[in-house]
Order: sequence, then C-alpha cells, then structure tokens
Amino acid sequence: MRPEAETRNTLLDRQADWLAQYRPGLRITEQGRVVSVGDGIAWITGLPSASMDDVLTFEDGSRAMVFDLTETLVGAVLLHETDALTAGTIVHPSARSLAIPVGDGLLGRVIDPLGQPLDQGPLPEPAAFRPLENPSPPLTARERVQRPLYTGIKVIDTLIPVGKGQRQLLIGDEGLGRSSVAIDAVLNQRGKSVTCVYVLIGQKRSTVVNTIDILRAHGAMEYTTLVVAEASALPGLQHLAPFAGCAVAEFWMQQGRDTLVVYDDLATHARTYRELSLLLRRPPGREAYPGDIFSVHARLLERATCLNAAHGGGSLTALPIVETREGEIAAYIPTNLISITDGQFYLDRGLFAGGFRPAIDIALSVSRIGGQAQHARIKEEAGRMKLDYLQFLDLEVFTRFGARLESSMEQAIQRGRALREIFKQDRLEPLPIEFQMAWLVAFNDGRFDAIEPEDLPDRLKTLETRVSASGLTLDSPREQWATAVADWLAAGHTA
Repeated sequence: MRPEAETRNTLLDRQADWLAQYRPGLRITEQGRVVSVGDGIAWITGLPSASMDDVLTFEDGSRAMVFDLTETLVGAVLLHETDALTAGTIVHPSARSLAIPVGDGLLGRVIDPLGQPLDQGPLPEPAAFRPLENPSPPLTARERVQRPLYTGIKVIDTLIPVGKGQRQLLIGDEGLGRSSVAIDAVLNQRGKSVTCVYVLIGQKRSTVVNTIDILRAHGAMEYTTLVVAEASALPGLQHLAPFAGCAVAEFWMQQGRDTLVVYDDLATHARTYRELSLLLRRPPGREAYPGDIFSVHARLLERATCLNAAHGGGSLTALPIVETREGEIAAYIPTNLISITDGQFYLDRGLFAGGFRPAIDIALSVSRIGGQAQHARIKEEAGRMKLDYLQFLDLEVFTRFGARLESSMEQAIQRGRALREIFKQDRLEPLPIEFQMAWLVAFNDGRFDAIEPEDLPDRLKTLETRVSASGLTLDSPREQWATAVADWLAAGHTA
C-alpha cells in the first residue's frame, strides 16, 4: 500500500474512534463585550465568573488580565493591544492566571514580562512555567542569612555588607549612580555561581540598550536574564515586570541555586500602579497612591529569602532601587520600602558633587542583617576601621571653623581623609574580597598613615595586583597577611 493511502486510512480510523466516543451535551461558555478601552485599560461586561488575575482573550488578538471587579463591569489591564481593539469587541475568559517560562534557556536573553523575546532571538526553551504571583516561602522553609554576597564595592563589602537572601534597598536622587552600584554587583558575580535577573521598569530605551551593552561587554550575560518593560510598554506590563523577574529567579532558588534580582526601579513601578488604580477608579490615598501599594511591594520583596537545606538551600537576594526627590528620604514610597527591606544604601548628592564615588552616605546607610553573613576576618578588621571613620566624620565638622585641634585629633582626621580616598572607586570595576582584606590590614596597621592622599590610588593598585597572584585567602593567618601587605607596599614604593 502506498504511504499516502496508509496516512488516509489512519486519519479515517481516528475520526471513526472520535465519532464512536462522542456524546452530545450542553456546552456553556461565557462571552463578554468591551464597553470602553483606553490608556491600557479595558472595561468589559458579561463575564460573571471572572476572577482577579484571570487572563482574557479578545477576538481581535489582544490579551488582558482582570485587575478590578465591580457589580456590573470587569476592569482589565491590557497585556497586548492590536489596532483593531475597540468597544464592542468580543471577550472570552481563559480561567487561568499568567505564567512565565523559566529555566536556563533564559540565561543571556532579554525578555518582556510575558516571556516573549526582545532580543530578536528564538523563543526560549522553557524548563517549566511559573505563575507571576506566588506566595512567599513559609517560615518553616527559611534559613537565617549567613552567607555573604560580595558586590565588589569597597565601602559596601566592608562597612555595609550584604548577605545571600537579603533585601537591600538602593535609595537616592536621580543621577547619583544607583543603577551603577547594582550593575557592579551583577558584574562581580562572575565565576561565583550566582545567577542574576535584572528587571528594568519603565526605563528609556537608551537606558535599556546601555545596560545590555555593559553586561555583554563584561561577560555578565552568561549568567544574567534581563526582564524589560520599557517606558513605551503598556502600563500593565510595567506593573508585572518585577513579579516576572522574581518568578524567573525563584525557579533557580528552588533548585538550590543562589540568585540576585535587581528591580530598577520601584518608584516607577509605584507610579505605574497608581496610574492603573486611578484609571480603574479606585479610591486614592496619600499622594494619590492606592491604599494597597504597601502590600504590593511587600508581597514582592517577601519572596526574597534564603531557603533551608530541606528545601534545597537556595537563596534569592533582592536589590530594589527607589528614587527620591531632592533627597527626601521620608517620602511615602521610600519609607514604605525602607520598612520592608533589611537595610539601605543611601546615595547623597553632596558626596557625589564633592567627587566621592560611589556617593554612599555611611551615616544614613545600614545593613541590619548583613553583618551576620560577613566573614569573621573581614568583620574584625572592618570593625576597627569603621570606628576611625565615624570619629573622623564627627571631627571634620570642627575643621571647617578653623578650630585648633590636639595632635591625636589631627591624626584621626588625617586617617579619616585617607580612608575616604580609599573608599573612592570607579564604576564597572568591582574588586575581589581578598583585595578588601589586604587594604583593611594595611590601613589598620598604619601602612597608609605617612602616604599623601593623592598617592593612595597607586598603592592600592599595587595591592590589587599583588594579592591576585599571592594565593592568600580570607582564612590565611593575619600575621601572614600583615607581612605580605608590608612587603608589597615596600616593593611598590621602591619601584
């Protein structure tokens, strides 16, 4: 028998089986109709069984998600809108919630909050699908933060450390380098078995392209996924972007891997949520934000944690970014996020204008649980140094009035100024933790006391070069560190 005839017979057999098993019955499906559409919102009538977060499909090919329910209408935020969408379009419920593809196929990719590629590549090969909204892990599944996550930034890794599973806020005015600090933290995870997700919410396309170029140029795309909802995207996609990024990272966390998620930024996300809420006629609260804006960010950031061994031992570290206006740290959204997170890095405009980069204000920055994860040797050395720096900040005020100080105070001020010079660091140049140990030992042993501040960058470069080839680790004896540091600095000075 010819192959065509075999295929035809097979199809006929299948049709016969289907007809034999078919039983007529009453089938009821709901059908709604668009009442009005505009500004990324669609009002729909005729869907009595619609539930919150259900996905709706329109006959013109558009998609939306149920975001508000009234007695007679369903308010939905558009996820995809065609030019043919108008009042009167037929709507069908799907009875399912949004889910995003997850897995290693997303590494190196740029996707939107629905998992669609934005980098002109093929559709990612998913290992699974995860809903965007997931409950945070219960307390019985969590472990205390006890492992460090190094950012490669001197002032952070020594004075304001971050642990794996921590939620650390980056806060400051626009243009002070908040995103640069987050990008440095991502770059520093190269070779450290930490998978990263960078979420860009409502950013300009030039900012998105610049971020992608930086990560590619430094080889960070190998272990990073970008979730992008740029400024021109629908408000519904901008609202879902951080939840999509969190869902992607949660898959790896539950496999026992360490992940880092950057939300850039949640101030824009809050404004988008306010826009959607006002369009849906929800009652406004403080600064016109809806009353549930706190719970929206809380349920997102509570998903960052460190799991115990019984649940895989993975971690999800969150670095949310929030913008302030004129340094107003007590504004509504910043204070909400400060109360949710485990600490914050505050970037100050005065320090930035004075040439101190990164412009992190030590006095207003804190890491409430990061010290538990800091290596004991770094913690010991940094503790001695931090007291010197805080004393310097207090004493420096008197020097502005020309007051005569005792010799001990003069020495403290000199050491503080040297320390401030040490803390300066160029962007996109994260440094290994062994280098942090080297300069801490050198500073605490007084190796920089007789060096002019302008000469310190050369000495630090010497330490960086020598420590990378020394084989010393944080667990090496302090005497060995002290001897090696003294030899390196002496040799560098002679050269």
